[in-house]
Amino acid sequence: MTAGAAGKAPALPRAPRRTPVRTRLLRWSPLAPATVLLLLFLAGPIGYCVFIAFTDSQLTGQESASFVGLANFRRAFGDPAFRNAVALTLVFTVVSSILGQNTLGLALAGLMRRASRPVRSLTGAVVITAWVLPEIVAGFLLYTFFERRGTLNALLDWLHLPTQDWLFTLPIMAVSFANVWRGTAFSMLIYSAALSGIPPEVTESAEVDGAGGLRRLWHITLPMIRRSVGTNLMLNTLQTLSVFGLIWAMTRGGPGNRSQTLPVFMYDQAFLKSLIGYGTAVALLLLLVGAVFSVVYLRLMREEV
Repeated sequence: MTAGAAGKAPALPRAPRRTPVRTRLLRWSPLAPATVLLLLFLAGPIGYCVFIAFTDSQLTGQESASFVGLANFRRAFGDPAFRNAVALTLVFTVVSSILGQNTLGLALAGLMRRASRPVRSLTGAVVITAWVLPEIVAGFLLYTFFERRGTLNALLDWLHLPTQDWLFTLPIMAVSFANVWRGTAFSMLIYSAALSGIPPEVTESAEVDGAGGLRRLWHITLPMIRRSVGTNLMLNTLQTLSVFGLIWAMTRGGPGNRSQTLPVFMYDQAFLKSLIGYGTAVALLLLLVGAVFSVVYLRLMREEV
């Protein structure tokens, strides 16, 4: 090695060239129309609703609205009807979504994998038909099923079993069952796709080792479809929190307020009692409840370290 080569300092790595601003703008330009539409039709109304929630806006009998700060939120937390709506919303969500649609959808997906093709086709058609019905139509159908002179009591009377007015004695359970009947198809489709991705040799090896059905479900199936379970729970929960038409068609939140979930309570305050500011504050609190559920599910869906 020569003295000149030995004394020559090593070349420093060249700094990466920065992308020109014009090039970055050109890359993002195809997204500009979608971004403008989202800001206009999504972020704009949400921002306006946030503003309205801090005012005393009313539909009638008011010349101008005034800023009231957190008064609407303090009123909500001090309102027994609001606390009752929160409790019924949680009952409705847990019973009809987390326990009902999720569990029944997984059971149907598992059973249909082992059923014959005609049985799979018939079951799938029946379940999906309930799902594609408009919410208001499903509500009227289930109203005729649970009504005092409806189908359920006719079957119970034919079996010589006691009947009752289900929409009066157990209204929140009736609307929860209606939501299970209508929404189970979505969970069934999600779990059918997830179960089809489990390698058959894994299940066969567990059967050879003597693992029963429940042990295979708990130790093999559920861990392998954990992310699908989390996704299904999150989507079903958010959809169930916003159910309005089904409950309104069946009970209108009654009798009294025994099936008045948060969407029904919000509608009652904002449009029937004309308290737009208060109703919008309730809507924001409902949005907060959905955000809490979403954060919990997203944490459960994280990859295990």
